[in-house]
Amino acid sequence: MIGNARPVVFAGPSIFGLDETSFAGLEWRPPAARGAILAALAGGAPAIGLIDGVYEHEPAIWHKEILYALSLGVPVLGAASMGALRAAECAAFGVVGIGGIFAEYHTGARTADADVAVLHAPAELGHQPLTVALVDAEATLAALLADGAVAWQGHDRLLARARQLHFTQRTWAAICDDPGLRARAESWPSRKTEDARALLEMLRTGQFSAPAPFELNATGYLTGLARELGIRLERP
Repeated sequence: MIGNARPVVFAGPSIFGLDETSFAGLEWRPPAARGAILAALAGGAPAIGLIDGVYEHEPAIWHKEILYALSLGVPVLGAASMGALRAAECAAFGVVGIGGIFAEYHTGARTADADVAVLHAPAELGHQPLTVALVDAEATLAALLADGAVAWQGHDRLLARARQLHFTQRTWAAICDDPGLRARAESWPSRKTEDARALLEMLRTGQFSAPAPFELNATGYLTGLARELGIRLERP
């Protein structure tokens, strides 16, 4: 490992609008794809924060990369989007899951990967979300119902519409016809962003424990990926 390296955070649409300068000491990287965690570890990352990841046009981050990090004693924190998914899937091995979205996947209350998916702009535009994640649409509609901005019947109709839309088409314009209600919905805080913020704060302050190193079976897939990236796998 390389000394004085900073914790690496893989994030994009889930942190859009956050002031990254508020989380000094972190190294920012785009949503994680296959091989991204191996590369971060080869660069000496002392901890990994997984928030966003790719999944459609590029291979998604491998579970085995996460297990490899844990086997070296490198903490892996997950929240909000792909991070919540992988944290729920790898929690038994030591991944630190953060936030309500992670908790829903971990307990089985939520099971569909697509519930956190969004269409977003490229890195040049800050990965700005172009659609609404179902987890955010559901929470926003529940809040509008509680505030009395929408009645039960209207809430149920809008919720059904949100759930029917593919994540690439789920916008508030497609969900809600009422301009005033749509404006309120569009300004509502994102659950994904709040969970991401909690992860960043925990990573920034170091309020987490390192996993105990263990011997990982380096399968052909993992060694092949390392070879492809020009990386030599370490042993704990």
